Amino acid sequence: MTASEKQVAECLLKIKAIKLQPNNPFTWASGWHSPIYCDNRKTLSYPEIRTLIRDAFVDKIKKNYPQTELIAGVATGAIAQGALVAQSLGLPFVYVRSSPKDHGLGNLIEGDLKKNQKTVIIEDLISTGGSSLKAAEALRSSEADVLGMVAIFTYGFHVSEKAFKEHSINLTTLSNYNVLIETALSEGYISESDVEKLKEWRKSPDSWGK
Repeated sequence: MTASEKQVAECLLKIKAIKLQPNNPFTWASGWHSPIYCDNRKTLSYPEIRTLIRDAFVDKIKKNYPQTELIAGVATGAIAQGALVAQSLGLPFVYVRSSPKDHGLGNLIEGDLKKNQKTVIIEDLISTGGSSLKAAEALRSSEADVLGMVAIFTYGFHVSEKAFKEHSINLTTLSNYNVLIETALSEGYISESDVEKLKEWRKSPDSWGK
């Protein structure tokens, strides 16, 4: 765990962008029962945290992808953060829709994208990875040179790690599930008895709680 990963986790817990309820699970749209709910869009309402996350993105990109020419946000959760990152780096910005626009030009990618432009994708959350990788493939289909993806948080599911590897997309995150659990325990958000439940969920999220 790095100091930056812990700081991001602390911020997400503090503003309840991430909620942990091992004994009163949430139900996701997929039907999964989950002890965790994540809505990183809440970070946009807090200027200090919004800036901290922007700067963490910028640091990751400068370190891992110094050749970046374009920032691409994934709709809808990462559009605002992506634009903030692009502004900070002085780079152009586009965003990828979840589906093509049903009128006008029918765009899937909004903004000007040049052939072979070296692109880093900004995401807010990695769950199974499906929508994130769909965005990456849309950029590749438009002849962008996708260098990698940087996200605020990942659950670290095996299925998503496998999918990113199969699509040859390098994923970097500002924080992750393991760091979150350690931080939540040390800060008193959860008890020792909750930790095992949280770890068991991550192993089998589709069947947990049923």
